[in-house]
Amino acid sequence: MAPITGHCDPRFAAVEEAFRANFDERGEVGAAVCVRLRGETVVDLAGGWADAAFRTPWTLDTVVDVYSVGKAVIGTLALQLVDEGLLDLDAPLGEVWPELAAGGTERATLRHALSHRAGLPAIAEPLTDDDLWDWDRMCAALAATPAWFAPGSRHVYHVNTYGHLLGEVVRRATGATPSERLAAVTEPLGLDLWFGVPDHALDRCADVLWASPSGGPRPDPETLDHESRMNLLAHFNPPGYSSIGVVNSPQWRAAVVPSTNSHASARAIAGLYAALLEPGRVLSGEVLAEATTPQSVGPCPILGEDVSFGLGFQPTTARRPLGPNPRSFGHFGSGGALGYADPDSGVAFGYVMNHLIPRWQSSRNRALIDALHGCLA
Repeated sequence: MAPITGHCDPRFAAVEEAFRANFDERGEVGAAVCVRLRGETVVDLAGGWADAAFRTPWTLDTVVDVYSVGKAVIGTLALQLVDEGLLDLDAPLGEVWPELAAGGTERATLRHALSHRAGLPAIAEPLTDDDLWDWDRMCAALAATPAWFAPGSRHVYHVNTYGHLLGEVVRRATGATPSERLAAVTEPLGLDLWFGVPDHALDRCADVLWASPSGGPRPDPETLDHESRMNLLAHFNPPGYSSIGVVNSPQWRAAVVPSTNSHASARAIAGLYAALLEPGRVLSGEVLAEATTPQSVGPCPILGEDVSFGLGFQPTTARRPLGPNPRSFGHFGSGGALGYADPDSGVAFGYVMNHLIPRWQSSRNRALIDALHGCLA
């Protein structure tokens, strides 16, 4: 039996039932869910195990790699600079990062970067995992990569480069690292959410459990056509860019890979989205409205399906609904981690877990979403 801790307002008993059913019926190993309703925490539950040996219980302050949930976080840091007048959504990124002007990337704007249209979903130069721990090395290799497609001409999910691209733009515009800029947001709010886990929190990290951590043999990129090579390098250059082979290591947890290795608790994810719902606290209402409006819709060769991108956020869609209301926005992460907000109901939601199953939407997060909005109906 998976141990469950925390509290749940009786009005949301169905969410607790769905959370327990995830362990009993849907293979959950360790997880937490937090829901804030107009600022009030109404669900705050943790359960299961933080390790493969089933010895360390998952607690309310356990943190874990939330993968692409972090894309909305690094996107938010860039959008703050739009609010501050330090960046313009439609100005070339080369104005703040001159080295980025290679092979067409000089035409990429912040709007392109935030909506996966910048033309840099992969790094061309072969890299090692030693490079992965070096922020400057990764950003230099990204800047030297010619555009894979004309910026603005299409979207291709920047599965891993998204964090380095936006993070370096933030650093160039402010002089502060992405981790420092994030701390300026999270520390006043008391949120355990980091790009690079600090030493004092490493013992609270849950192990990520993957059925196939090796990923199997990979083809030589030079033997592939343009699209296939782009896709391969997007995931595996450096080899551990998607965390395969390095996840759970001290180097991975301490590294700054904002698109892929943000670590957080469910409380922190819900707390950030709750703050986003307060106009002016993190972003202005005007910038947030623009960011959560679909900017690019259509097929994506990396994801293999039609998708919708806002600016840093994923708007709700019929395929992956974030509740019933059309203004909901958020971001999924590999295996089903999720943060989202619904401005119409006042909901801010965070769900984190360690047993990865394919893609973003899962039976587990969908059960929690459906139960939550069923309570609000």
